Amino acid sequence: MKTDLSLPDVFSSFPAVYAVGNEYQIFIVVKSETLMWIGVGNEEYYDDSNGILRSGSDTHKIVVPMEELDRAKGYTVYFRRVRERLPYFSKTGEVESIFFPFRSVPQDDIHVYHVADTHNKVDLPVKTASFFGDKLDLLILNGDIPDHSGEIKNFMTIHEIAGKMTGGEIPVVYSRGNHDLRGNHAEDLATFTPNRNGHSFYTFRVGPVWGILVDCGEDKDDSHDAYGHTICCHAFRRRETKYIEEVIRNAEKEYAAEGVKFRLVISHVPFSYVQKPPFDIEKECYEKWCALLKEHVKPHVMLSGHLHRSFLSLPGSENDHLGQPCPLVVGSRTNGKEPGKFAGAALTFTEEKIHVAFTDQDHFVYEEADLPV
Repeated sequence: MKTDLSLPDVFSSFPAVYAVGNEYQIFIVVKSETLMWIGVGNEEYYDDSNGILRSGSDTHKIVVPMEELDRAKGYTVYFRRVRERLPYFSKTGEVESIFFPFRSVPQDDIHVYHVADTHNKVDLPVKTASFFGDKLDLLILNGDIPDHSGEIKNFMTIHEIAGKMTGGEIPVVYSRGNHDLRGNHAEDLATFTPNRNGHSFYTFRVGPVWGILVDCGEDKDDSHDAYGHTICCHAFRRRETKYIEEVIRNAEKEYAAEGVKFRLVISHVPFSYVQKPPFDIEKECYEKWCALLKEHVKPHVMLSGHLHRSFLSLPGSENDHLGQPCPLVVGSRTNGKEPGKFAGAALTFTEEKIHVAFTDQDHFVYEEADLPV
């Protein structure tokens, strides 16, 4: 953990500051009913629904302009404990507060750690992702962080990992995985996790790093018996194709904007890699995504999980089945037969290269490579 702050007893974990588009979405999980807002500089931002402060959920979400928080280098969380909420004369406690310092992504020597497929585990992934210590600048949680969406409490795993790793002091990027689509609360995911207007695919910009989150949805055909006719991911992917094309049309405000040095693709499923049946789906769609990204965006690296393995695939290699747009880093080595084992990917971005290292829970580097910028 990056901070020695003592949390108020009503907090379940440290805040998690997620980068979405040009804003930060700050999530704070609490143990009892509260009203909450955040102060940044001279402005205050509320967790409200059309002017009504929310208290009925244990997950608070407050949106703050990215530019404002980067400039202020810190934020204050204000809250009132709710004793009884009534139609008239609700009973609430005094205003309490706690300040959190915040550090935006630097321009040079950027340290990023990538984690995927934690499947409700917390302590082991947090230990693994502490590879950079206090030098970590950006945390990426790339899908299947909860094991499923059958219980809302599973969503809290996302914020717990993010909070423990960052202390609410640096940005986090969260991408949905296929297991997140499973369970009766999957349709509520946008309420409890970062999203852009309800969408799980979007772009973000932190310092000189620009990225696009590409969401493949489920990993088998919509008609597969496992889903019981509850998904429509084919239509979802078609909408996503249109979104990628829209991003390309707006290139000057996206990946071609002034100051962008590094371009990332983040997708839980490595869609350029075709697996055996029944996972060999959407080849035409994924091939188009690869072509669009390769021709227009020209990303430096694509980050994925899903396969529960860690490896680097270069364009044209044996793992490039559909025309990779860039080097692919699959960083999520997990093994149910070895419960004490976990691994992720540590990346360092410099002017000359991107250094990739696959590291385990003991910070042992078992493979590394340099990618061109």
